Amino acid sequence: MKNLVKVTFIVLFFTTLGHAQGFDVKATGVQTFSFADQSSRNQAAFHSTTPFEEINGLTTQIEGKVTFDVIDFANTLKGQFTIPVASLKTGIEKMEKDLRSSSWLDAEKYPTITFKITKATNVQKISPNKLSADVIGDFTLHGVTKEITTKDTVTYLDENEMTRARMPGDLLGILSSFDIQLSDFNVEHLLLGKRVSNDIQIKVNLVGTNKF
Repeated sequence: MKNLVKVTFIVLFFTTLGHAQGFDVKATGVQTFSFADQSSRNQAAFHSTTPFEEINGLTTQIEGKVTFDVIDFANTLKGQFTIPVASLKTGIEKMEKDLRSSSWLDAEKYPTITFKITKATNVQKISPNKLSADVIGDFTLHGVTKEITTKDTVTYLDENEMTRARMPGDLLGILSSFDIQLSDFNVEHLLLGKRVSNDIQIKVNLVGTNKF
């Protein structure tokens, strides 16, 4: 009987470990982080390649929040991010004007790009305060919403003298990457797939605080 109880306990222990993957940090319970960075250091970059040219773009206007339980990131992650279409910059004025036009992303009719997190999967602990994860959510562009999966590295930094130089509170760093196809979001143009690639690679670098 004792052996049965012992085996049951071990099974439950490792099952719990497998389903509750989180951070080993000072904070406890549910934490909410805001990514409204007034210093404009948060960035979302996009890149495409065609036979004619490579196109690189950037925005620093990213608003968003994420919430999760520190010890159970895998099962509790929720959040949403928003980017104004008009904030997308390429360094080429005419290209930016075209990008915002009704022929492409139509910033007037569809002014924002959003990503609403629904769950995290394949969460792996890299170090006590760093996790990797596949983050699944609803990505909305040009009035169309599609489920996508992003590849993320998430780092939790306890507040200290060094972090306070950036901003007060515990900090959460997110490195994220994913690909989209413009045609999936009803973007149609004669140049799509020719002078403008249908495939867009996106990389995001964010730092948020739980004091806001």
